[in-house]
Amino acid sequence: MSLLLIDEVRQEGMTVVVRARTPSVAVACPQCSRPSRRVHGYHVRRLADLPAAGRGVVVELRVRRLLCQSGDCGRRTFREQVPGLAQRWARRTRQLTALIADLAVTLAGRAGAAVLARLGVAVSRTTVLRVLMGLPTASEPAPTVLSVDDFALRRGRRYATLLIDAVTHRRVDVLPDRKAATLAAWLREHPQVRVVCRDGSAAYAEAIRDGAPQAVQVSDRWHLWANLGKAVEKTVVAHSGRPASPDPELDERTRTRHAAVHALLNDGVGLLECARRLGWALNTVKRYARAATADDLRRPAKYRRTLVDPYRDHLRRRRGDEPGIAVTRLLAEIRELGYTGSANLLVRYLNQGRADAERIPPSPRRLVGWLMSRPDNLVDEHRSHLDDLLAVCPHLTTLNQRIHEFAGLLTHRRGQDLDTWMTTVDNDDLPALHAFIHGLRMDLPAVVAGLTLPYSNGPIEGANTKVKLLKRQMYGRAEFPLLRQRILLA
Repeated sequence: MSLLLIDEVRQEGMTVVVRARTPSVAVACPQCSRPSRRVHGYHVRRLADLPAAGRGVVVELRVRRLLCQSGDCGRRTFREQVPGLAQRWARRTRQLTALIADLAVTLAGRAGAAVLARLGVAVSRTTVLRVLMGLPTASEPAPTVLSVDDFALRRGRRYATLLIDAVTHRRVDVLPDRKAATLAAWLREHPQVRVVCRDGSAAYAEAIRDGAPQAVQVSDRWHLWANLGKAVEKTVVAHSGRPASPDPELDERTRTRHAAVHALLNDGVGLLECARRLGWALNTVKRYARAATADDLRRPAKYRRTLVDPYRDHLRRRRGDEPGIAVTRLLAEIRELGYTGSANLLVRYLNQGRADAERIPPSPRRLVGWLMSRPDNLVDEHRSHLDDLLAVCPHLTTLNQRIHEFAGLLTHRRGQDLDTWMTTVDNDDLPALHAFIHGLRMDLPAVVAGLTLPYSNGPIEGANTKVKLLKRQMYGRAEFPLLRQRILLA
């Protein structure tokens, strides 16, 4: 801040008024740059400044109007400015404007004005937004490694495109739609882009080929793994069986309830009315309504670990060798092995069927989760159950092997081995994986680059999460230019 001479500081209600003036020094004419100190008159500017102890601060600054000493200058008088304090015509100091701008970037209009009011600064929400829109965005050159992804302005209807630096994670630009022509035009204006990370969008692939043919396209590894998961789920649904339930009464009750709910739905009865007629909770009716068949509602029970779990294999073996063995004998045997629990816990464990060799198979989604997880991340019970399922189904065994092979390509970046893996899958009897392979071949260069280069769309997914926060703060009322400004400045 330029040096000022303070004449008086007084308090007027909740406002602190500071009377100040500029020193009597020569000031250069803004037109001819000739210094002058000849005073023509005085003018008082009232500038709002940073608050002090919750009180607003106003600077009453007396500035001079000076006469230009040059006879050739077309300007007769000029008013001196204080560049370190405020801009020309401004009613706030630069420091207060910077505070408003920082809060505007973080909180936007109403929330920013509310926080400023608590600090002692009285500004409207429109002023906060006007300061925000006046902030300059970074004018750095486009990166050589770019990451592209879309986000919803209005889900299912309008989308925009976010561009970030895939290396530094800096936000580069926001485009108003996700059309190929828009992205292609942006890429033509920035020919320094050499690598572009994207998902499987055909529109983005076309835009990159058109606007930046020199750039290497990199398919995101997470999307590749997710697409493989969809193919795995189709295969699991086709080859996973559903044996008879160990509880026939529960199975019959489930079928009866499922039939009752769907009979009412077929008659045009709503979910809430179904709950009223049947006397059930609404969530229960929704669960039966979502299931296409009664078998879809069968799922393995979830139990917590108990003191009996370490001796499950011993109990299964003894009950298999001697089906009518007494519980007291089993209790004595496992106590010799180190069991410290009670007899009631053992009885409850056996009655729940947790020691039975026959188990209800998991739902397709859960089985997909087991297949797509690292073996070391599965608990012993799930890993043992998965091994039993793989042992009786050759298709699932082959599927599990192909999953782990593809995971090795992802983890160790062995894109050069992708063609061998696809050829192996072509020879397997797994139609869903064949469709996945067809999709890979349609975008093969980008897939190989994604399995070879270290870049991915992970950083831009995190940026999209922050964009969702900004959208919710503005409740969808702001237009695209304001959202773009906050995205680039946040």
